[in-house]
Amino acid sequence: MRPGAPFLLFLLAALIAESSTTGNKTGLEFIVVFPENIASYHPVGPQNKVWITALFNGTTVTLEPSGTQGQGMQAGQTLSFNATTEVKKFKNPNGDFSLSDQTLHITSNKRVVVQAFSSRSKSMQTTLVIPTDKLSMKYFIPPEPTVSEAAGTASVSATDINERSPFSLLIVNINEENSVTVGDGAERKEVSLQPKQVAQIWLQKTKALRVVEAEKPVAVLFGHPCAVRRSCSCGLLYVMLQPASAQKLQFPIPPGLTADAEDKTLLLLSETGSGRVEALNPGSAVAETSGAAYLYRPGLLLALIPRTGFASCYVLARVSELVSQAVIVVHKDSKDGIHIGREPLNGADWRDLKGTEYVSAVLMLRSNTTVIWHASSKMGVYFLGKKNGSLFGNPASIISPTPDFRGCALIPEVVKVHEDAGSWQKSIKTCEQQGLELVSFPNKSLHQQVCDQLQADDGTAAEVWIGMRRSSYTGEWYWLDDAPVQHTGWGQGEPGELEDGQCVVMSLRRNKGCEWRDEDCCKAVRPLCYKRPDLLRV
Repeated sequence: MRPGAPFLLFLLAALIAESSTTGNKTGLEFIVVFPENIASYHPVGPQNKVWITALFNGTTVTLEPSGTQGQGMQAGQTLSFNATTEVKKFKNPNGDFSLSDQTLHITSNKRVVVQAFSSRSKSMQTTLVIPTDKLSMKYFIPPEPTVSEAAGTASVSATDINERSPFSLLIVNINEENSVTVGDGAERKEVSLQPKQVAQIWLQKTKALRVVEAEKPVAVLFGHPCAVRRSCSCGLLYVMLQPASAQKLQFPIPPGLTADAEDKTLLLLSETGSGRVEALNPGSAVAETSGAAYLYRPGLLLALIPRTGFASCYVLARVSELVSQAVIVVHKDSKDGIHIGREPLNGADWRDLKGTEYVSAVLMLRSNTTVIWHASSKMGVYFLGKKNGSLFGNPASIISPTPDFRGCALIPEVVKVHEDAGSWQKSIKTCEQQGLELVSFPNKSLHQQVCDQLQADDGTAAEVWIGMRRSSYTGEWYWLDDAPVQHTGWGQGEPGELEDGQCVVMSLRRNKGCEWRDEDCCKAVRPLCYKRPDLLRV
């Protein structure tokens, strides 16, 4: 760091990251919509449910309009609630909007995860519900898949079903009046939405309806109430669209999601003003597009996770009475850092993703709530459910994007180099004034984790005070937080004699590996302030 540069601030996550953590899919408010589920015209009505997972003790959730409550939920506890709301048959099949107020409003006093599940006979779909403060104002619409391209069942396309044809969009508004536009140019269609209202519109393949834009954030679902599957059957098919992005992204595709030999796997790639359908390349298990990528095979429509969207900790809720699985994608050199709950993952059957440096494994979910986290790297995790030959799934809920060797961080640690240089004693007060402490390193793992974040890029001299001092009475070194001195990071020839210094500075020079040296406690050095993470205890 060059002298006089602005203070160095490395914030692994804000202390109040309730609504701002990138990639975090937890929240306090959710609007849920259940698309119409025809399910081969089965006479039994649909079963719509939400699974809600608490992350903190003392969590209370409320569902409206029913007024149902879950009170006093504990961290890691998952409860299911029945929902009676369902969007019914379209009234305007010619491309105009129809409106519905059939939404489920979920609020909580502490952050939770919400997963929606719809079942009717063998027709099943699940989705991770995005909290209202994580929604977007712009989405690219993927192209509609054609079943005849993916299944060996018939030449009938999913957009040629006589009942409820073709694919459609559900645009879900939240708490304010909103204006939404679908498409642009001559195909532009507009609709005004009231709070918690849903707009439905058919997607005609001949029409260029490829983008959704709103004045305020909305959720957008893309799908079909009864898309053709194998053996002349059909089932509900839908996915929650990902926010629009112009960035070129790569999406590793785990083999646990792809179709068998009888069917093909298609990739629905949405981009600015366009979209394309591609067959999965057997020699490369990766999709690349400037937008979003969705995997399609008969019965399954799934948003793929880009490499830039990988995270360190996920929570998955097992759907009762079904075969529930987790599909993990991770770099081949980072397999050893994965944990399931408190235990390291051992004995996984890792499979290579062709044409990439990634591997994948499929794990059975045995508990109602499963926490999967990585101690030092990032990964992608999917939920996958199976029953009677039906397959459904969604990306798992991200709890923390930042790795931590101690576990799944609900509120990650804070590491901050303060701009004000001062004595060691003054540095203690500087940190305390911010609700932090001068950092102590009770073990090598914490020292390395913090070091990886803080090393200066340009190799210029940069040092910080840490919370170690030598006792003037005994000459022994001690930590401010009273942790035993089990690990040290002294540089060559360090520490010196008592007269050389009684406090410790740490180098941030990249070629020094965060080495320590003793220093006069009155020297003006910037403090390294710290706060421990709040970990998910399950």
